[in-house]
Amino acid sequence: MYLYHFIDALGMRSWALAKAEDTVLLKDFDFDAWLAGSVGRVKEAIGELERIAITGEPAVLPPHLLPPIVSQDVWAAGVTYKRSREARQEEARDGGDVYARVYNAQRPEIFFKAFPRYVVGHGGKIGIRGDSNWNVPEPELGVILNPAMDTVGFVIGNDMSSRDIEGENPLYLPQAKVYSAACSLGPCILLSDNLGLPETSIHLEIDRDGETLFSGETHTNRIQRTLQELTGYLGRSSSYPSGLVLLTGTGIVPPGEMSVIEGDIITIAIEGIGTLSNTVKVV
Repeated sequence: MYLYHFIDALGMRSWALAKAEDTVLLKDFDFDAWLAGSVGRVKEAIGELERIAITGEPAVLPPHLLPPIVSQDVWAAGVTYKRSREARQEEARDGGDVYARVYNAQRPEIFFKAFPRYVVGHGGKIGIRGDSNWNVPEPELGVILNPAMDTVGFVIGNDMSSRDIEGENPLYLPQAKVYSAACSLGPCILLSDNLGLPETSIHLEIDRDGETLFSGETHTNRIQRTLQELTGYLGRSSSYPSGLVLLTGTGIVPPGEMSVIEGDIITIAIEGIGTLSNTVKVV
């Protein structure tokens, strides 16, 4: 089942549940309360949505969707794919030894990515920094976690990054990663209580002026960290009363110093979840 967040014809924030070919409106659905109520009972909470949907009205989804979160912050794991480690080393002015070390270290790299207000949905405009000359999308599998760090579902994420800023000095990572519209999530949440990452393919395409500038693909079986490792470290000495989203890293990196520019269209597809598409803007 898939959970969608959107603005309906009356201009109201709404949620819908899609199963097979039916998409049904979840009337008066409170996502934050539902996510908090899923602690220790994820499967039952998902079942509740299915029961609510039985009596719901058919829903028509608009072409542009809201990110499928409300109060949840977005965190991200870095250097979880070998290709990501290589790319970080290529961009770093000091040779990137720090990235090689973290790839093999027991403790993973985990960093804050976005407040909810910084996140855009499917069809929205994703931002690149105006003071950066090397901006790339990072297509990632995202995990929806409740306050107890239980997995509730999966989502497609785009961790837009300024590679020249991060490459100049690793301490500039927050500036390279955290700014307005620097993250997109969507098009929906694949509801699941799976304790591990799904085995699935991830595809990235960048289009400019109607032509494909770049196309690449990877698979989640290339992530060298388990979901339990990542959530275990993320939950240490921290609490998330509203739940959160964890992006699990990227294994697709455009070649050389190729950079996206305003007007480019970034499309990320993850088998079993759907397609997330965004147009680039300068912020």
